[in-house]
Amino acid sequence: MVIGYCVGEISLSELTFISDKMPQVGEYVTVEYDDKKVLGMVESLVRGNDALNLDLHDIEAIQTISRIGGSDYYIKGKVKLLGDVDDNLRLPRTPAIPGTPIKMADGEILRNVFNVKNPLKIGTLVNQSDIEVNVEANPILNRHLAILAMTGAGKSNTVAVIIDQLLRYNVPVFVFDMHGEYKDAEFPNGEVNIISPKINPIYMSFNEIRKLVNIPNNAYIQERHFRWAFNKANNLISDGKGSKHKFLGLIQKILHDKSQEEGSDKQIIDVLNKIDDAMLKYNNLFDTNKSNILTSIKIGQVNVLDLSQSDEYVSEVLVSHIMRNSLQMRKNAVHGNDYDNSLEHPVFYIIEEAHILAPNKRDSSSKYWIQRVAREGRKFGLGLCLVSQSPKTVDHDALSQMNNMIILRLVEPEDQRHVQSASESLSKDLIDQLPSLNVGEAIVLGLMTKIPTLVKINEFKGRRTGGDLDIIGDLADYDKNEEEELRSQEEELMGLGYDY
Repeated sequence: MVIGYCVGEISLSELTFISDKMPQVGEYVTVEYDDKKVLGMVESLVRGNDALNLDLHDIEAIQTISRIGGSDYYIKGKVKLLGDVDDNLRLPRTPAIPGTPIKMADGEILRNVFNVKNPLKIGTLVNQSDIEVNVEANPILNRHLAILAMTGAGKSNTVAVIIDQLLRYNVPVFVFDMHGEYKDAEFPNGEVNIISPKINPIYMSFNEIRKLVNIPNNAYIQERHFRWAFNKANNLISDGKGSKHKFLGLIQKILHDKSQEEGSDKQIIDVLNKIDDAMLKYNNLFDTNKSNILTSIKIGQVNVLDLSQSDEYVSEVLVSHIMRNSLQMRKNAVHGNDYDNSLEHPVFYIIEEAHILAPNKRDSSSKYWIQRVAREGRKFGLGLCLVSQSPKTVDHDALSQMNNMIILRLVEPEDQRHVQSASESLSKDLIDQLPSLNVGEAIVLGLMTKIPTLVKINEFKGRRTGGDLDIIGDLADYDKNEEEELRSQEEELMGLGYDY
């Protein structure tokens, strides 16, 4: 079906058309010329009337024209050209001729486009619900993914759909669960493996423990004392003269003995006090009987690190610790080094609240290691998914490494600009569509799909917690529970012989 004709100057990447029929933004069209059939996507539309132009200021004239010829309008649209359907969607070398008809793309073409080798079924086309949208799994695992949306737009549902689809391929998914949404979840394609947010300090780096003990970078004397005790504790453990199950306590004892030998050195006393504070504050973080946290990962399951009861600082420590160890242990596995300290299988990490753990305008250890995995992880089988409802506060460098994006409704202009600056394939016209997306609708683009796509994300078929609370219902139940409690007390008192 012809919906319009090319007009004006036409480039190799886009064209303008005029129509008397109203297509929809996001629909796919084809342009046939020079023995080619080029697929395109309608990215913007305007409707106008030559008689009712902006130079017309007379209200009566406007009313008259509207009454007599109000239906004489035109539709102007812009199409982004995606490639020749018969040449693996390569862009043509010559532009179309003005006047060339624009036709709606038929379903068979679109089904072929979304027929990929390792499909993840994520939804259907927004404008054609009979066309299933599949994205390719490997580019997500190798080249990372960002899922971005304002609150309430369907972000958590999208994450759950992606997780469940990855489980079909036995992918070990690891979720940094900031709000406890996944610890009680049920996935049709796999089980949930809960990992406690605890670290054996023997597996922590010097800098990780130094930060926990709160020795700042510019406290050079305190750092020297602490580093000396840290290294001596490791040597004692290696020689079998110290217990790795009491690592921080061993450091503390070494420093205490030193202070006894050398007198009351104020700097050593300050370090000892900081170790005391850390052992008290992070008592729930340390588990001296725990093995390396990465050994808890199970293949083909959703490995959930429940951070809902951890403060932001502890969460940063855990994330940086896991990212650092993952990168080193995967390097060992790939290069055949240190078999006892290697991670033998790839892992796909999902980082919820990425704006907290990889902030845009603040340095943190978790941000540094997220950036490292974003840059280097694909070489060693480490995939990364950043999830956020505040894209503008997510680190730009990390976000720009996400070569695939699922962007649901975004209204704030600064969020939109930040996302567009981090993505090469997100056009201004697509950005303009973000505020008008309904709940569960998303723009999908990147290496995982051959073409940018407007998708209605499938509803997750399993069970998960999270979402908005029913505050009104909870308060109504409170009154009912109060009445029942009073009635129960009255009955109990009457049973004891009291009369009201």
